[in-house]
Amino acid sequence: MKKLLCLIAVMITGIAYAADPVTGSWESQDNGTTVSRIYADGFFSVAIYSDGGKQFVGTFGGKYTLKDNQLTEVIEFDTRNPERIGTQQTASVTLANGQLSLSTTPEAKFKRIDNGTPGQLAGAWLITGRINEKKEIRRSTPGARRTMKILSGTRFQWIAYNVDTKEFFGTGGGTYTTVDGKYTENIGFFSRDASRVGASLGFDFSLQEGEWHHSGLSSKGEPLHEIWTRREKVGI
Repeated sequence: MKKLLCLIAVMITGIAYAADPVTGSWESQDNGTTVSRIYADGFFSVAIYSDGGKQFVGTFGGKYTLKDNQLTEVIEFDTRNPERIGTQQTASVTLANGQLSLSTTPEAKFKRIDNGTPGQLAGAWLITGRINEKKEIRRSTPGARRTMKILSGTRFQWIAYNVDTKEFFGTGGGTYTTVDGKYTENIGFFSRDASRVGASLGFDFSLQEGEWHHSGLSSKGEPLHEIWTRREKVGI
């Protein structure tokens, strides 16, 4: 039975991948600068950093659709060009030999890192609640002010921003693993504090009624218990 369930999961993943060939994470490197792209559940993020992650350069992202090799991106955040927030851009996509090319940046060749597997948390999530020390759940409804975490099969990025005021509050990302109820982040870049790059943070995680419960100690050593909901369920 266990083997059958695994086979079904692989088949479902394969169907999703075939329907959207950009799903997953991609990366290009040039003269010490890394550009990382994550596509998941119709949302995307792009992070740019250099010097092994010590220097954060910028990030942008939002929603995307792919049809007939035309990738349309609607920008929700952009640290380098905030005037683009609320606009959309379309690029022709070329996929060949494990590489992604976009007509808007033809000089950049993105190497596929993963196709959305094997991470159990692959997708786009918004924080929708916290549980305090008294075990009380405090819910919040994301609006213009959002904290999103987007994950491929092996990469993650979180972004805090406001789509109305075009404010940007912070971001970080890198690689992650999910093993035996433990979620571990390996920090590859962090806009607020470059000294955090290279650190690993371990958390307990579980999926409860479709929501991601995430608990442990923050990067500041403070206890946390967060509740994350998939963006498509939030409806924004």
